[in-house]
Amino acid sequence: MHVRLFCLAGNENDQKKFKADRSLCSPSRVLHIRQIPSDATKAEIISLVIPFGKVTNFLRIKRKCQALLEMDSEEAAIALVNYCNYFVPHLHSQPVYIQFSKHTELKIASSPYRARTQTSLQAVNATQPGNQAVPGAYAVEGGHCPYQGSVLRIIVENLHYPVTIEVLYQIFSKFGSVLRIVIFTRNNQFQALLQYADPMNAYYAKMNLDGQSIYGMDCTLHIDFSKLGTLKVKYNNERRRDFTRLGLPLGDGQPPLELPMAPACGTQNFIIPSYRGAPGFAPAMAFTPVSSYSFPVVPAPLGSLAPTSAVPSPGALPAVPANSVLLVSNLNPEAITPHGLFILFGMYGDVYRVKIMFKKKSNALVQMADATQAQLAMGHLNGQKLYGRVIHATLSKHHIIQLPPEGQKGNDLTKDYSNSPLHRFRKSGSKSFQNIFPPSDTLRLSNIPPSATVEDMENLFENTGSTVKAFRFIQKDCRMALIQLGSVEEAFHALIALHNHDLGEKHHLRISFSKCTI
Repeated sequence: MHVRLFCLAGNENDQKKFKADRSLCSPSRVLHIRQIPSDATKAEIISLVIPFGKVTNFLRIKRKCQALLEMDSEEAAIALVNYCNYFVPHLHSQPVYIQFSKHTELKIASSPYRARTQTSLQAVNATQPGNQAVPGAYAVEGGHCPYQGSVLRIIVENLHYPVTIEVLYQIFSKFGSVLRIVIFTRNNQFQALLQYADPMNAYYAKMNLDGQSIYGMDCTLHIDFSKLGTLKVKYNNERRRDFTRLGLPLGDGQPPLELPMAPACGTQNFIIPSYRGAPGFAPAMAFTPVSSYSFPVVPAPLGSLAPTSAVPSPGALPAVPANSVLLVSNLNPEAITPHGLFILFGMYGDVYRVKIMFKKKSNALVQMADATQAQLAMGHLNGQKLYGRVIHATLSKHHIIQLPPEGQKGNDLTKDYSNSPLHRFRKSGSKSFQNIFPPSDTLRLSNIPPSATVEDMENLFENTGSTVKAFRFIQKDCRMALIQLGSVEEAFHALIALHNHDLGEKHHLRISFSKCTI
């Protein structure tokens, strides 16, 4: 096999040298992957990067534990490398390092290897349905690629021991933020639907857990992607749970479950799953021992998936990861501002601080009021298009955004909004908690002055560059309205530009996403 256009450095896997080498390389769609475990397969290596985009070429240098991989665009490669600045990817519990190659294109001379590589990659390129798509490793090998999304369907076979919402949460939350779980029986089989905040989380959970058993050879998990885009949960009880809306009742006329949230530092009375970034970018599973639960009698030794000490009793809610700071990457540095991120992420929680990175203005940190709001914002905004770029939102390794000293260069890139009057969720019982909806091209407008006309409102939004497709007032006094714009991205731009806009007569426009269409 003859290979052109690359020259690998020596096998120096020290992380400090890796960071130094990476800083010398200009962005390129060719990536250099180091310290690959010798027993890792081609499919597993490629599975690390396909959540960020399509792979067009691949070459493995097995004797050096390295590989070269070419993405379909430089933008996808940049997003991946930026992500790896914060979360080191792991294969077989061993860290691997990804950096830009010094080459702009990967060319392999004609050979059977090249033909096999292109054949295996065609399945990914042909079936990847979009930015949210995360094809499984079997797709890399040329197999069938099912529907991809953030909702998993789980079938449990050999159900000889109890499997509850709490058990599923404890196991699956290792791979990302779990938003909702519903369990049920169909065709005499125990099944569950589980929704993650991010399709990438669902992909890595399926890759790692499909075919595994919770207790030895019992309670075997069979996992596939559901065709549902989201789960709708009206009640919190032992059969269904919405971890983003803890105040839901047990059922019709029943009071809510007592589901206390863990404080920021955690508490020994709750299971607090370890979370160190995107799944697949973390070490192998390990569960935090919990001493406050009662246990059923289970066989010993337990399988690798089993909770370390116990199966939680129904009604005991595992706490969500305590980090409230999000890393937002692949932003448009020419358009984004701290205020824009404050308004956008403020749709799903109270934003306390925003920091745009001085050296990498396409990355930013957003600190929410608490971990639940951070998960909510991440679940709704990750993968959305803003100012021409698909943004990525993940939990940051930082737990707080530090304010820079006065007079420091780039001081205007960090803003403190902890006392902002524009917070939507500060008041307990606020109606804002009942009006949290996914991003939509239809916006709900309120606090409109009585003198405003349809033409006035349409002109206001058109001046921001939006295309107004429909508009109607929804109250007789014309203080509330719905407006449909050309796309969700246009709705984002209009929201950032016009929320709290002064309409005169002591009226400041309030904007939120609508669950209705016109």
